Amino acid sequence: MSEGYFPALVAPGAELSGEQAKRAARQLSLPGFDEVSQRRLAAARVLVIGAGGLGSACIPYLVGAGVGTIGIVDDDVVELSNLHRQVTHTTANIGKSKTASLAQAATALDPNVKIIEHNLRLDSSNALEIFANYDLVIDGSDSFDTREAVAAATEALGIPLVWGAVQEWAAQATVFWSRPNDEAPPVLLGDLFPPGSAGEPPTCAQVGVLGALCVQVGGLLAVEAVKLITGAGEPLLGRLVVIDALRARHDVIPLIPRRR
Repeated sequence: MSEGYFPALVAPGAELSGEQAKRAARQLSLPGFDEVSQRRLAAARVLVIGAGGLGSACIPYLVGAGVGTIGIVDDDVVELSNLHRQVTHTTANIGKSKTASLAQAATALDPNVKIIEHNLRLDSSNALEIFANYDLVIDGSDSFDTREAVAAATEALGIPLVWGAVQEWAAQATVFWSRPNDEAPPVLLGDLFPPGSAGEPPTCAQVGVLGALCVQVGGLLAVEAVKLITGAGEPLLGRLVVIDALRARHDVIPLIPRRR
């Protein structure tokens, strides 16, 4: 396999079973991707914060990619108004917890995936304990208080944070990682949104959100997770993808760490 920009995050697990190899056959044909890469995914433990628009789009592709263990954090239930953007949930699951609904969909796609449901509200009191059991965190939450707690915990533990946000016709995505022994200061959430600057963004109910954009960004978050786990390519560290769906614009903006 060709060298990526950073070492692979996860050590390879056991040899692939025949079923695992067959499931991953089209992925194993990718340039720069091999059987060891797939074994890394099978050994990986990924935590997804939020089972809404981004989480419900991201998790099926993590399962399809072959990630072995996926944790889901959410304390909400499926509502009819969710379904235009949270398309992995179903009408039949209205009223069901979102973690249970996504767990059902994930195991229907691959019965061998290990799904861990964290049906709770994440905050600074429980984030560190939960995150310590995972290699990587994906944040698709809808509260800035939650996002700050997630960022603080991943920084403290030195694990990557794949971060995305969608609102109205626009979206953003990046990767934050305070890596141990880094010579240069990392770009952190506080560099993008200095403390006290963001406030609490309006909700989807107030300003709306384009459902298909959630699928686009959720897929991007899954791609970044796969790259980090396997060491493939260049992750979105220090760069912010900004999508303006209404004007069909995709921009990549460099991020600079604030002086600390």
